[in-house]
Amino acid sequence: MNFKNNILFLVVLLCLPFFLSCKEKSRLTSDLRAPAYPLVTVDPYFSAWSFTDNLYDDPVRHWTGKEFGFIGAIRVDGKTYRFLGTENLPLIPLIPTSAQEKWEAVYTFNEPVSENWTALEFDDTTWKKGQAAFGTKNEPNLSTLWETSDIWVRRIFNLEEDLKDKSVYLNYSHDDIFELYINGKKVVDTGNVCEDENNITLYINGKKVVDTGYSWKYNVLLELPDEVKTTLKKGKNVIAAHCHNRTGGGYVDFGLFEKETQKESFVTAAVQKSASVLPTQTFYTFECGPVELELIFTAPLLLDDLDLISRPINYVTYRVRSLDNDAHDVQIYFETTPQWAVNTDDQEVDFEKIEKNGLIHLKSGTIEQPVLQKKGDDLRIDWGYFYMTGRSGSSSVMNFGDYWETKKDFLTQGRISATAPDFLSSDMTKQMTVLAYSNDLGNVSSRFVEDYIMLGYDDLYSVQYFHDNLLAYWKKDGEVDIYRVFKEADEDYRSIMRRCGRFNKEMMEDANKAGGKKYAELCALAYRQAIAAHKLVKDDDGTLLFFSKENNSNGSIGTVDITYPSSPLFLIYNPELLKGMMNPIFYYSESGKWTKPFAAHDVGTYPLANGQTYGGDMPVEESGNMLILAAAIATLEGNAAYASQHWEVLTTWVDYLVEEGLDPANQLCTDDFAGHLAHNANLSIKAIMGIAGYGKLARMLGKDDVAEKYSKIAGDMAVKWEEMADDGDHYRLTFDRPGTWSQKYNLVWDRLLGFNIFDPDIARKEIAYYLTKQNPYGLPLDNRATYTKSDWIMWTATLTENVGDFNALVDPVYKYANETPSRVPLSDWHDTIDGTRVGFKARSVVGGYFMKMLEEKFKSNPKQ
Repeated sequence: MNFKNNILFLVVLLCLPFFLSCKEKSRLTSDLRAPAYPLVTVDPYFSAWSFTDNLYDDPVRHWTGKEFGFIGAIRVDGKTYRFLGTENLPLIPLIPTSAQEKWEAVYTFNEPVSENWTALEFDDTTWKKGQAAFGTKNEPNLSTLWETSDIWVRRIFNLEEDLKDKSVYLNYSHDDIFELYINGKKVVDTGNVCEDENNITLYINGKKVVDTGYSWKYNVLLELPDEVKTTLKKGKNVIAAHCHNRTGGGYVDFGLFEKETQKESFVTAAVQKSASVLPTQTFYTFECGPVELELIFTAPLLLDDLDLISRPINYVTYRVRSLDNDAHDVQIYFETTPQWAVNTDDQEVDFEKIEKNGLIHLKSGTIEQPVLQKKGDDLRIDWGYFYMTGRSGSSSVMNFGDYWETKKDFLTQGRISATAPDFLSSDMTKQMTVLAYSNDLGNVSSRFVEDYIMLGYDDLYSVQYFHDNLLAYWKKDGEVDIYRVFKEADEDYRSIMRRCGRFNKEMMEDANKAGGKKYAELCALAYRQAIAAHKLVKDDDGTLLFFSKENNSNGSIGTVDITYPSSPLFLIYNPELLKGMMNPIFYYSESGKWTKPFAAHDVGTYPLANGQTYGGDMPVEESGNMLILAAAIATLEGNAAYASQHWEVLTTWVDYLVEEGLDPANQLCTDDFAGHLAHNANLSIKAIMGIAGYGKLARMLGKDDVAEKYSKIAGDMAVKWEEMADDGDHYRLTFDRPGTWSQKYNLVWDRLLGFNIFDPDIARKEIAYYLTKQNPYGLPLDNRATYTKSDWIMWTATLTENVGDFNALVDPVYKYANETPSRVPLSDWHDTIDGTRVGFKARSVVGGYFMKMLEEKFKSNPKQ
């Protein structure tokens, strides 16, 4: 080596740290402040989020808001910094609800003569005695049957001390109209008139805070104001409640709970420097005194790999380096709680530590194990087992421990105890046991030191499908167990990180090319949410089933008008998953279990897919959805083989649309929250698109006479539609209401699927009109209210013909996501004036954000 080469080698060597540093800084980032940050995203039950800007400002939560205990801390040169979660124990029962104990009270079905029936001194000796809960048949924890229109309940209880200086919470459930008093003071009143709302009325100091009328709620938690707490004295006290049942089920249950006094533990928080959501990963950076910590949550939801997206395991990676070039003594700590494996904190749990395949598994689940015994929306899984898993090694320890003592060990010693505890409490409300991990990283310099833990969930059985309990896809018909999958996840770690990194980059580039930077960041936020609102299984014949859960709506499973808006994401990355969403609906009709001449709305309530449970049909909506999606799949694949398997039922549905679709009767559509509408112009477009889709499918199958017939019908209907809907400078919400307007998002398929049966000027006129109706946080859904559906805005924006108009519609949606005060997993239903969430959260419909990217895929599709 000559002198010049020596010099060059030394320069490269000296500059290497700089080049490495630049490489570390070159990672993709997103500037969007998420309404909530995805942390663990596998399926509707195994789902954890941060609802705040800083990861350490609030407990980690399930998408429903229920706390999932998860804390992280780092110890640097003897000083500890908390970077993940907060310390927050379950509430302690003062007087339990029926979930903990069949409490006794007196009750009557006759209205009390005296107005002071809420007072402690009221004479209730003529009332009946009974145990809670009170309600109609099939209500939870029912003891006393109540089948009249009204019930009055008085619960007298003793306190050992005054509660004025305590943090006291009322937990109550009611169905329907409800009022509750504590020692004569009104605490809850849900009103008596409005049948369309579903919230709670509260009085504080006699001032009505919320009044929304007719309602039913379960397990509402309300912290008592001081003026109520001061009445809770040592000795006898009373809670009195009245419930009026207008229709359907009736229910009453309530109790008081106390928050445990906080003990000093991980007091000092790290300083969060950044948070960034990419499609498969969420990145955080913290300054912890003289060291930097990177925390990476990885959900390897790569849609071309069904085994991987079904695998119920996510990674939590930590990377630490010195910021001042000095070496620092560093230890890391994580803990989780059994709250990940219960529906409510009062359920008893057990624990097991398992060492296998070089991994240590801390396992927890309910003792009861009620497999597939619950269905509904605001529920968490309480069967199967939660796992926190790490690699065994000399520097790391994994063990169970007491909630406070385990933290104390780490604070003082830098590691948790390796000795098994003498006692593990099964009752979280009395003593919380944690699943804990510590790792001594030793002296950390300017080079990153990296390791990871894994979080997983084995749900035993995932879904009941027409009364057959189905295993998750990853189980391979029972041939694979959770320990083998954990071992594979550990062995695949490096390759998965590379694959996720490549996908993040490719998807963000594609989204940016299609719609710009803000659009790409919205898609990144929507990606994991849309996928993790599903569960992948197979039926006994091996047919793929990809079940959606209608999160924060009604809990339906396999809902067609949830499949439809989410479809762009899956059409882009794996149409087989879209088929998996449609397969249950096809089977439902083809098996004869559903006999109506249109598509069903759903196949049950999650996780029980035993038949439609939704109260009303959506004939045009769901039939149109299924036909359009079948045509979209065929267009992408270049053949109509999938449609041909279901031709008979598709023909039944298209004939219904021909008969009823042009001018729909007063029936529900996917925007049912806005109310029923007859003569719905946008729903009519859906019917026309469905008929046109059937015509295209027929042509692809060589059925030319059928294709000509239905294509002509669709074309003639499109001409009539324009005449019926025209309102001058725009088109109407309903054919019979001049002066109204609505987003015609269903029109997008005319361009994407190449039907071209609507005059292009219709979309141009609509877009020009929409731009005059914009509010700060988006385009309203229609003229009836200021709220919108952001997924539909993305479809509407795809109707634009230039970047300026597209951005004009999308940028306010970005502003909403970036600024909304409603800190929940991305809501698709928000107000366009103030940016608050109106309803819905964590739903899969945000897969509809990918519509602009789908348009680009269709444009480049050689099979089209």
